[in-house]
Amino acid sequence: MLELFISAFATLFVVIDPPGCAPIFASLTSGATGQHRRAMALRSVGVAGAILVVFALVGEAFLRALGISLDAFRIAGGIMLFLIALEMVFERRQQRRETRAEDVKAQPAHEDISIFPMGIPMIAGPGSIASAMLLTSRAEGLEQDLTVLAALALVLVLTLLALLLAGPLMRLLGYRLEAMITRILGVVLAALAVQFVIDGVRAALT
Repeated sequence: MLELFISAFATLFVVIDPPGCAPIFASLTSGATGQHRRAMALRSVGVAGAILVVFALVGEAFLRALGISLDAFRIAGGIMLFLIALEMVFERRQQRRETRAEDVKAQPAHEDISIFPMGIPMIAGPGSIASAMLLTSRAEGLEQDLTVLAALALVLVLTLLALLLAGPLMRLLGYRLEAMITRILGVVLAALAVQFVIDGVRAALT
């Protein structure tokens, strides 16, 4: 059970990337009051968490309704996560996030960024949704499902802390250290993604 928790936590932490969300949130909320910033952080994580929990719980039934096997989804999800990992290693993912943040800042109508772009797609994006569905599809029984959800809850709590402490966190880490951490996590995610593909291919052939 501990192995499942660690695997689920590592996967979700790397995909959601709380340290990577912090500078984006700090940039988007630079002109907001402390109270408004805290409210947006809570709302961002709350909305993203609700979306991820729903997909984790009903994602498998949704796939069956579409006629998609879990093995096919594992392979497709693993390939997608591998592409995300490559972007993290070569810093393309953070560049895309920053570009999206600049686009939002250019639109005066976007005063509340908790739903878009923070909640969706920066926290609850395609990669994190696919990861939540993949992890629960591998779980066997209620106890393992709860283990995956516990790992998700811990990652979301860490994400919330990263958003609430975005300013001090960025001053502590700095750009170079944050870039190094992102690349290391990208390598870890690449290995996890390959494992998803291997599991899917092995199950499909047996």
